[in-house]
Amino acid sequence: MKDLATSAPVAATRGLARLEALAPVLVLLIAGVCLPLFGDSYLGVIGTRACIYWVLVSGLNLVVGFAGQIAIGWVALLTLGAYVTSVLTAGAVAPELSPYLALAIAGLFGAIFGVIVGLPALRLRTFYFAMTTLGFATIVTQVALAWKSVTGGGVGVPGPIFPWPFASPWGFYFFCLGLALLCTWMTANIAASRFGRALVAIRDAEVAAEAVGISKPGLLVKVFLFSGAVAGVAGGLFASLQSYITPDAFTFDLSILFFIAILIGGRGSILGPLLGTIILTALPEFAAPLVAWSTFLYAVLLLIIVLAMPGGIAEVLDFKNRRPLERHREIRPRPELLGTLSNPDTSPAVLTLKGVSLSFGGVRAIDDLTLEIRAGEVHGLIGPNGSGKTTTLNVISGYYAPQQGQVFLRGKPLRPRAPHTRAAQGIARTFQTPRLIGAASVLENVMIGGSKDGRSTFVESLVALSRHRRDEAMLAQAAMTALSVVGLEQLAFARSDRLQHGELRFVEIARALMLRPSFLLLDEPAAGLSVEEIKRLGDLILTISRQGTGVLLVEHHADLIFDICDRVTVLNLGKVLASGTPAEIRAHREVVNAYLGG
Repeated sequence: MKDLATSAPVAATRGLARLEALAPVLVLLIAGVCLPLFGDSYLGVIGTRACIYWVLVSGLNLVVGFAGQIAIGWVALLTLGAYVTSVLTAGAVAPELSPYLALAIAGLFGAIFGVIVGLPALRLRTFYFAMTTLGFATIVTQVALAWKSVTGGGVGVPGPIFPWPFASPWGFYFFCLGLALLCTWMTANIAASRFGRALVAIRDAEVAAEAVGISKPGLLVKVFLFSGAVAGVAGGLFASLQSYITPDAFTFDLSILFFIAILIGGRGSILGPLLGTIILTALPEFAAPLVAWSTFLYAVLLLIIVLAMPGGIAEVLDFKNRRPLERHREIRPRPELLGTLSNPDTSPAVLTLKGVSLSFGGVRAIDDLTLEIRAGEVHGLIGPNGSGKTTTLNVISGYYAPQQGQVFLRGKPLRPRAPHTRAAQGIARTFQTPRLIGAASVLENVMIGGSKDGRSTFVESLVALSRHRRDEAMLAQAAMTALSVVGLEQLAFARSDRLQHGELRFVEIARALMLRPSFLLLDEPAAGLSVEEIKRLGDLILTISRQGTGVLLVEHHADLIFDICDRVTVLNLGKVLASGTPAEIRAHREVVNAYLGG
């Protein structure tokens, strides 16, 4: 039976999440509807431009703000969408098409080329990926200049004209506002879904994201498809607003505007980049004498934001995380609640390393290691620093490929270099240094551990269909239960970067429990804990193992190892020095001399 005490907080957080997701939509709706009341047609043009820019930035925000990819040249997709829409409505390559159909085709082209531009991100990092996007922007501009028979070259091509009721300036404004509202709603849905949490996990804790079964390539391809599609649509709208487009309309300044709007708005936010886009769109219009200095002003504004409020506008608006936390907090796990989580596969299982060797340069990190971890047992792995303990966990987890030997689960070899596959095979782990998303709440960090259990597709989450809503309710309930197991349910809604070090250790365990693992790898979980917390941690680990989970415990606290382990293996210089029961290891002369002392 589920712990009923978790139901109210989960319902509360779902209500709060819905309210936060709707905030950008409400802000844009209120501002957009009120703008025509001023009756100023010039303001209408500025508002239309801001809506068009936001259509593009809303998708780019998932790439830059959530996934952390430095995509500076996204103006290329705006250019592509503008030319596709204009060429198709002008009948330059085929019979004239309806502007609406041409806009849809521009979105399709944007999606295709969004993936093409984004593919290097699967291999290239940071500024190298930024350079590829800028290179693509240059290519698109040069093609537009050279392909005169279609694009008009430097002379340009007329933009599409939308029929009634969107033919008038205010009619077109409301059309763009409607699309901007739709994009805001969709990106807010993704941000509040397992896909949005997975993007942030890739950005801030990629190793941990892989450990819970998140596949970076598959997720980024979906995001590039969506972001490219809305950028293509934004291009078609931009062409209509400009009336006539030439390659000169798509400047580097425009690309910088899109990128900086996200940075000053705040990473991992929807409302912040929305406000950033509105500010950067309106600023040059109301400071016309400084328009030639726009790039310089953007740079100064970005510098001010970085120095004065590194979290951007979103951090200024984040009032709920300014409330002080209770100071003298205790971690009191409740292992008896483990039964409320779905139990792992309790059939007899063994995780085996056979003759595994791995070298880094001339250093032999693991040397012919054979190790067996059984379900329902706690297996301790100890040894001096540099003996190969964490390297062993990384080999099991798939981060390292052994040069000799193999890892077997239930008699079948595990594929090396595929850490994202381990979660589905029932292997979970924690890390020597906690790998959490500081800007996310404790509950969201734990919910990331259940990403593989979600059944809704990206499109279903995009439009918030019923299966998406069921997924979110299920993951929130399970995460709250996991936090109750480790004794941290009272901190569920606090930002993780506000927690103490010991609390972060238990949050990682809660995230690992979301996988309902058959095998749990713990890398120094007692580091930084008090004596009483270590005792409670030991009781929790014992209860986890007695539920049928095999635990491999890497630890320097000898008392914890000898109190709870069924078997202990001692490593020294990558080799097995001794293996046996705790009593046998305590009495082993070489172990005492090399590691335990005495």
